[in-house]
Amino acid sequence: MKKENKERMVKTLNIIAKDRKRTNILKSSEQRLIAYLVQKIPAWINSDGLTAIGFFGNVMVASSIVMGAFFSRYWLLLSILGFAINWFGDSLDGRIAYYRNNPRKWYGFSLDVTVDWVGTILIGLGFMIYSQGAWKYLGFLFVVLYGWQMITAQLRYKVGGQYSIDSGIFGPTEVRIILGAIITLEVFFPGSIYYLTTLATAFLVYSNIVEARKLLALADERDTEEKRIKAEELLSRQRENA
Repeated sequence: MKKENKERMVKTLNIIAKDRKRTNILKSSEQRLIAYLVQKIPAWINSDGLTAIGFFGNVMVASSIVMGAFFSRYWLLLSILGFAINWFGDSLDGRIAYYRNNPRKWYGFSLDVTVDWVGTILIGLGFMIYSQGAWKYLGFLFVVLYGWQMITAQLRYKVGGQYSIDSGIFGPTEVRIILGAIITLEVFFPGSIYYLTTLATAFLVYSNIVEARKLLALADERDTEEKRIKAEELLSRQRENA
């Protein structure tokens, strides 16, 4: 029985890893958890349903920040549940489709990026409502930088042919954990969210620059390769016509 479970887990891991490269710190444990969960999801819950669940999680995070601004900082703790729900839906929506051998590659990709972007905007707006004075611009800057990161991931997919949602050792899961920790600390240390978010934003600037340089290097390699192939094809035609 244990052998069968192990074989099933290995098979599932291979299926959910299809067409996606992961480099984040938690990739091993996260992938195993996803592989376990996709086997347990009821048949009546499909990819779109999981995407909706993930979006609801982001709405919950944004709402918790807004309620923290108008009512009590303890409402911010609701964001932890929101991030957990978002991870569940966002991590499993595409993987469940591959596991059930019913992927909609381009539809799923387009829907996932769109929903993630809208969710990020909502969280950024929540931060701007919570913030005081010039700190409001920090939320706007964070959303812009996270958007840049998303664009880089999409361009890397277009140029390199392999989709990666991670920036080096950090992926969406690590970002959720960091943001959840920052928001939780704000409950007990009011005002800390501004300084910690500033550090997170500074890291995003650095990470985006590093990943942009890697993307440009990859694009340059592809240009060189395509020129080489065209030159070989031209030389081959010239030899045939000679």
